[in-house]
Amino acid sequence: MIAVIIQARTGSTRLPKKVLANIVGRPMLWHIIERVKHAKNIDEIIVATTDLPEDKKIIEIAKGAGVKNFAGSEKDVLDRYCKAAEKYGANVVVRITGDCPFADPEIIDKTIEFFKKNNFDYVSTGHIIQGENESNYPDGLDVEVFSFSVLKKACQRAKLLSDREHVTPYIWKNNKLFKTKTIGSDQNLSHLRWSVDESQDLKFVKEIYKILYPIKKIFLMQDILDLLKKKPRLIEINSAIKRDEGYLKSLKEDQKIK
Repeated sequence: MIAVIIQARTGSTRLPKKVLANIVGRPMLWHIIERVKHAKNIDEIIVATTDLPEDKKIIEIAKGAGVKNFAGSEKDVLDRYCKAAEKYGANVVVRITGDCPFADPEIIDKTIEFFKKNNFDYVSTGHIIQGENESNYPDGLDVEVFSFSVLKKACQRAKLLSDREHVTPYIWKNNKLFKTKTIGSDQNLSHLRWSVDESQDLKFVKEIYKILYPIKKIFLMQDILDLLKKKPRLIEINSAIKRDEGYLKSLKEDQKIK
């Protein structure tokens, strides 16, 4: 069973409650769920949040959207993923984060298909190794696909806080233990920032939705690229923000779990 697990919480340090932000009348998380539903190669969608009282709203959104939910550790997101996958019987996990309101069902399907056809433990559209970006997709179209057995090994072995907070670093940093692969787009679009961590990001996303959503509810990467060609100044709204600041911050503050 292939399950998409969307991690979401309201306690973001840089932009609190961003997953609940109103975008064309609906919470951002609702839009992510609806976009993921259009992927053809998935069997289940699970929203994995924390067991804190303030995140009950996220569970309500998941239920309202007709998908599964799971509440687990706030800090140990790796453990949250492992337990969510185990609870619902997933043998393949697709990781999507709650700060990616342009999650593209076609890219999700493409990544899953590559994973299924090739003998890899982990396939991704991009991640960071030693501070260097390996993805050529826009930041915010991240898709990671991996087997439950690999996830379970990571959960048992990962000791660094950054590995547990960000779920997959233990897997893709240990390419002698796991067979990993990054797949890319036909063109280098890594300079484009489509994830939401700051208020400028949210402003950018709202502008895109305001223009494209009335025309096409599930607009894709190419639709956004076409719009940005017509209105290039939109890119300037959040172009100054560094990619993957959250993970880089975790590395600086890293420590081993006792």
